[in-house]
Amino acid sequence: MTAPSDWKTRLAVHYTDATGDHEISPIQSFTPTFSTSAEPIHSIERTHVGVVFNPQSLTFSMTVSAIGDTAAKLTALALVGQRFDIALQEQTGSDWSFSTIVLKDCVITSAGPTSATISGTPQAQFSGFSMHVESTGADLTKTVSPPQSGS
Repeated sequence: MTAPSDWKTRLAVHYTDATGDHEISPIQSFTPTFSTSAEPIHSIERTHVGVVFNPQSLTFSMTVSAIGDTAAKLTALALVGQRFDIALQEQTGSDWSFSTIVLKDCVITSAGPTSATISGTPQAQFSGFSMHVESTGADLTKTVSPPQSGS
């Protein structure tokens, strides 16, 4: 019988701008999305004779509690269109498949606060895209996408 897995890893999300490294806390959720799309090439003689690869899409969304100054700092980055890096990494534990995922040259494309209520904290949702991503696996294998010239 296989022993059950216990998830004991806590992830930390940081962003780096011109003033240094900042932890995004408290954070409710962070969702990076990496998509590669391709479509088959067909001819009148036969199907699937080749493939056309479309550009990769590297997007993210995050929800942060609007307490402290994290939401204000992210809003300021969005308003001035400043590029920044987001790092998702293990804070404690070693259960995760990756050591780090770094979204580089990120730009926030939308920001939306929730309404204030009498219970719970207000939240702010941020969405954007990344120009590059670098990941390091638990086995220290490094991957860069999209491939950079000279790589």
